[in-house]
Amino acid sequence: MFASWVLLPVVLLALSAGCGLAITRAAGGGVPRPLVLPLGFAGTVVLAGLATASAATAGLAAPLVLAVAVTGFLVAPDRLAWVPDRWAALAALGVYLVFGAPVLASGSASFTGYIQLDDIATWLAMTDQVFANGRDFSELGPSSHRRTLGEYLPGGYPVGAFLPLGLGSEFLLGRDIIWLFAPTMALTSALLALTLTSIVTPLLASPLARAAVAFVAAQSGLLVAYAEWGAIKEVTAALLVALTAALAPTLVQREVPARNAARRALPLAVAIAATVAALSFGGGVWVAPVVVIALLGARAHPRALLVSAPALAVGVLVLSIPSLVLIDNFYFAVKGSGSVLRAPTELGNLRAPLPFEHLLGIWPAGDFRSTPKQAALTNFLLTVLVIVGAAGLAVALQRRAGALLAYTAGGVLACAFLVSRGSPWVDAKAMATASPMVLTAGLALLGWIATERYRGAARALAVVAFAALATGVLWSNVLGYANSYVAPAGQIAELEAAGDRLAGQGPTLMTEYEPYGVRHLLRKADGEGASELRDRLIPLRDGSQLPKSASADITAFDPAALREYRSLVLRTGPFTSRPPSAYARIEAGTSYDVWQRPAAPPEQPVSDLPLGVGGDPGAVPDCSAVRRLAQDAGPGGRLVAVARETPVVLPLGTAALSGGLEPHPGDPRFVVPKDDGSLTADVSVPSRGDYAVWLGGSTRGRTTVRIDGRETGSVRGRLNNQEGTMRFGLIRLPAGAHRVEITYSDGGPAPGQRGQDSQPLVLGPLALAPREAPLEPFSVRAADAGSLCGRHLDWIEAHAG
Repeated sequence: MFASWVLLPVVLLALSAGCGLAITRAAGGGVPRPLVLPLGFAGTVVLAGLATASAATAGLAAPLVLAVAVTGFLVAPDRLAWVPDRWAALAALGVYLVFGAPVLASGSASFTGYIQLDDIATWLAMTDQVFANGRDFSELGPSSHRRTLGEYLPGGYPVGAFLPLGLGSEFLLGRDIIWLFAPTMALTSALLALTLTSIVTPLLASPLARAAVAFVAAQSGLLVAYAEWGAIKEVTAALLVALTAALAPTLVQREVPARNAARRALPLAVAIAATVAALSFGGGVWVAPVVVIALLGARAHPRALLVSAPALAVGVLVLSIPSLVLIDNFYFAVKGSGSVLRAPTELGNLRAPLPFEHLLGIWPAGDFRSTPKQAALTNFLLTVLVIVGAAGLAVALQRRAGALLAYTAGGVLACAFLVSRGSPWVDAKAMATASPMVLTAGLALLGWIATERYRGAARALAVVAFAALATGVLWSNVLGYANSYVAPAGQIAELEAAGDRLAGQGPTLMTEYEPYGVRHLLRKADGEGASELRDRLIPLRDGSQLPKSASADITAFDPAALREYRSLVLRTGPFTSRPPSAYARIEAGTSYDVWQRPAAPPEQPVSDLPLGVGGDPGAVPDCSAVRRLAQDAGPGGRLVAVARETPVVLPLGTAALSGGLEPHPGDPRFVVPKDDGSLTADVSVPSRGDYAVWLGGSTRGRTTVRIDGRETGSVRGRLNNQEGTMRFGLIRLPAGAHRVEITYSDGGPAPGQRGQDSQPLVLGPLALAPREAPLEPFSVRAADAGSLCGRHLDWIEAHAG
């Protein structure tokens, strides 16, 4: 946690401060103090983008940014010019904590959006690649990682939003970028808050009032909700669009001599180039109306504008060369009406197109795709916000507050254009980026009334309205926090360790749908997912393919396809079969076991018989099938098998349920936790022994298992993909009947505790698995095949003599 949430921000802020000072010095000054850090952040995007544009220079990205940052500190007349006032700093810190709250409260360095979207896995893959070798991945072996890159990089997909993340990883050696993703996004949002303090300065002289506006507006409900889905592009775009609006008026200030106007174009050119690097041609859609309105609304010096406009154009073109080289590829990839970005039916993970009211940043529904339960109150707050937002624009126009006018009016115009042209999925992303805009204008107006213009009843009314709107925003985010999906850090760490151990020992197969594993963490082991993007076909025994997001037991796959994989990373659990005899377990984990065969594939069986079905990893084979295997092996052959014991399985839907535990409507194995509740049932074990306690599904709150009154284990906040299980300890039981009690509680301050209304997760079934010796295969002569009849086995292989 310390490296991710403390050291990383320090590193990125130091780089941003140095680069901001360097750009300010090169521009001859004129950059407001609150904008130096955001400008430097944009500078790191531009510099890293220039370096990573080529495989030959990708390794120079971090040294280049460091060199510019050091130079900035050396040449700056005031080396503390990047330090904002204390209120602005507190606002930024508060926003950082708001965006980071779900992960910070979980107690582990992790990220949000797990099992909701797999986009983060793709962003991690791309970030690692561009810093390692630019967009050239020709030297990579077949893998889900390579296939993922092939879906995005050749088409010119913009990577600017991911570059600060990669820079942080370059300077924090030994930390995989998966642990830095959430704090990088939180830091970006904090810089947005700093930028907003500058935008509202023409209306608000009070640093406290500016900070209050920025603190609330930067955490608009839809932007926070998208951040909890891993939307680093939208958060970065929100910052860069605001930065562009804040810097545009400085281009034409009256006090700037015409001879210096060309230099003064540099900061704005950096902001625009960074926006294009993050969004490709979409960045131009955002910045064009913002810059035009800013220039019209500011007190423009005609001679300065005449000089600075061409300088700005040249600066943007030069700094955007890496983006412009690829912009045609990306444009033609998405321009078709059937593309993900434009198809009118493309919802992505939405349930329906989002109403435009989401643009206003107040939506207290937990899951932003749902309708707020307090609809009347929500509509009242939105109406108030529209009124004060419009009035704020009028005051901004009257007072020539060009940045505020450009940010709100220009940003909303750009958003409206994108919504008119994009798919519902893109519309929602555009609204997330624009969602702080109307809030900023409305809250700035209320702050202006309360601190600058009026007294008495008008001031009191403005304070009440400000508090009401702020409460609506915070209310939206508290509900979103309770609905967050925090990734299981321990489970992800096991995959990271497996990737390090298996580096260079691939190819590696995962039969569980786990995009974070195969797209990123197992990249050095050429990981592939059976239901993921992949280069090799991995057919099931019937010749079909697993559909996307599905999982299957290792014995379900065609043995010939498995032989391609030297290593396997498989989920642990009571129903998981042992891999073929050629593989040996080299690492046993809590969530994953790592298996490997020799580099030179050993002799393969001539035939095999998988026996596990459903809730049992094994079965008793039919003797006629065993004899057929003996015939396949031949007179001198042998049969290899693995003995398994049958777990005792309790379908939770058949238990006595109370409280908020409800039976699953379509499957008696599961229950759906809607609120605090419990269940009880009796199970019988056949013999005395140690039993591992397993529970399938996911738990948002705390789930505790007791057997005969003894607690075996308690788990909180563990999310799983399909077919995942959780271990709840080991218990010794005598033969006979036992009382099982499972309690579920979703109260308390932990993140993700109250999300069942929006996306119910299931629990079940419970399994008591006899503690088994290591699953070592044994063999018998083909002539003695009858000795396998009547035994409970995982599988049998026939090997020729």
